[in-house]
Amino acid sequence: MKRLKFITPLILLAFVVLFSCNKDDNGVVVVPPRERDEEAIAAQEEIEAFLETHFYNYEEFENPAPGFKYNIVFDTIAGENSSKTPLINQVDYKMVTDVRDENVVYKLYYLNVNQGEGEQIEFTDIVTVAYEGRMLKELELFDSSANPVPFDMTKIVDGLQSTLLEFNTSTGYVENGDGTITFSNYGIGAAFLPSGLAYFNTPITGSPIPYYAQLIFTFHTYQTKKSDQDNDGILSYLEDLNEDGFEGNDDTDGDGIPNFADGDDDGDGRLTKNEVETFEYTINDGEDEPTLAEGEIEMDRKTDTETGITTIYTIIFTDVNEDGVPDYLDDSL
Repeated sequence: MKRLKFITPLILLAFVVLFSCNKDDNGVVVVPPRERDEEAIAAQEEIEAFLETHFYNYEEFENPAPGFKYNIVFDTIAGENSSKTPLINQVDYKMVTDVRDENVVYKLYYLNVNQGEGEQIEFTDIVTVAYEGRMLKELELFDSSANPVPFDMTKIVDGLQSTLLEFNTSTGYVENGDGTITFSNYGIGAAFLPSGLAYFNTPITGSPIPYYAQLIFTFHTYQTKKSDQDNDGILSYLEDLNEDGFEGNDDTDGDGIPNFADGDDDGDGRLTKNEVETFEYTINDGEDEPTLAEGEIEMDRKTDTETGITTIYTIIFTDVNEDGVPDYLDDSL
């Protein structure tokens, strides 16, 4: 089979405009997107070429100097760096199915410099990270935050979401006298995203990211928290009814809004939060945990650092007609 070479977006765009454009009824030129399977092949070739010819500053991680920030830095294997170990020998990968075309599967490469010793990150969590986003070509920086910022895992690009799932967070932090925070034993890694798991042909408006750009994200994973994106009382990971690890394809009422973002999952006109039973418990530091009823699930807990009192929030999925379908998913009630 003929191997496809990557064509730069501007050249390809010019080719498509000249030879493959159609005009809609308003005279606007519409450029058909590339086939996702063909773009996946080209993207993998470009990423693997980068991994074979670049290295990261692994020696600094092995022998950190005072003040080292544990940031991943990439460089070309050439000249005085000719003996460096290429990234292709240090990365891991996972196979990720395209959520828009299940026939397309990507080989998603990622670099695990440090796993992290805290909580495992889940696909609907709110994750606190520091990060840099760069384009694979020329390593041009397009976004970054050295300070910890929250990421809603359901709102970031697919490739970064899939990569962060492979990491844990920190074991804790201390507050410094200057107002900064130092985290301990956090995850450190990088994701090498093919365009199909990034922005494909719809890059962020106003950003320097071109069409079909392969991207690199480096990151530190500090904290994670389970989330309820639609505030219906049910943690979003529990609304992945088919348990495929993707929050966007569970839509009980077929209204085009996935359950994790739908306040009325079954479309019966009653809000989901009114079709479940919620409970709240408070315990003092050192007291025993509450005994939960059958089918009762903990949704969240919050501890007041001053009083030591912990508040625990739980839920029971009621089934008043006992048909085996929880009320919030049963539109016959």
